[in-house]
Amino acid sequence: MNSPRDVFAALSDGISEGRFDELSALYAEDTVVEHPQAVPRPTRLTGRDALHQRFTGVLAGAVRLKRKNVVVHETTDPEVIVAEYDYDAESVETGRTTTTANIQVLRVRDGLIVHSRDYHDYLRLAAIRDGLDQVAKAYEQAPPRELSPVTPESDGTVFERLVHGVAGGRWDELPELYAEETHVTHPFLPGSAASRTRDEIREHFQAGKAMKPAFAVADLVTYQGTDPEVLIGEFAYQGEYGGKPVRIANIFSMRVRDGLIVESRDYGDHLGIAGDTGQIPQLAAKL
Repeated sequence: MNSPRDVFAALSDGISEGRFDELSALYAEDTVVEHPQAVPRPTRLTGRDALHQRFTGVLAGAVRLKRKNVVVHETTDPEVIVAEYDYDAESVETGRTTTTANIQVLRVRDGLIVHSRDYHDYLRLAAIRDGLDQVAKAYEQAPPRELSPVTPESDGTVFERLVHGVAGGRWDELPELYAEETHVTHPFLPGSAASRTRDEIREHFQAGKAMKPAFAVADLVTYQGTDPEVLIGEFAYQGEYGGKPVRIANIFSMRVRDGLIVESRDYGDHLGIAGDTGQIPQLAAKL
């Protein structure tokens, strides 16, 4: 029986080699595949047949994808892995290319994917297809965001203290969760520089403080790596902005040493924020 790592490798190879008509065989008949940051609202595909249609339809005809820089995190749940990787992407229609970051949470049982939560860089993929105007229109016409029950506050892990601290407006305390020398990036935010020290993290949080957001945390799930330093967390910030419901899906992949964050890749839905606030041109200008 193939391990979760083996199944992801087969999926990765199949996409890179363009064998889209074979990929659904890697999924269970009743599989569930979610895209929490999809444009303009999250999507959920249920069943192998629906997934096959997606692989052989929209995806196969739009872009050519080659995976690289793959890092697979095994977790303490033997069914679950988290994979981070980049795509070298080429638009079939325009020939334009880009490199995009991606992260997936996969649950594999009996050698088949039974659940997957996939996060991709939809901004860069739309840009190479000359599709940014269509993306902006999709957000303009989208229904209101659906909100989830709030996750009760907990200080069980440094990740939980971080996200609840942001929601609670404890900005001045948050830098102390990071090591003096750290490395924090935002792969889905074009033009953003890495924060490499606690002082730079402090500046980052001061900018957040100035915006005065009022959010709660929802749908928080953590995955502990078999490497005890690795911790991955999914969650959403949600609340209201301009009288409308706001929901920002995120997944952070971090390394924690001696109780402090020494590395973190924060995959936030910056396109979703820009789309809901009419700021896609400003975000795209940073590409």
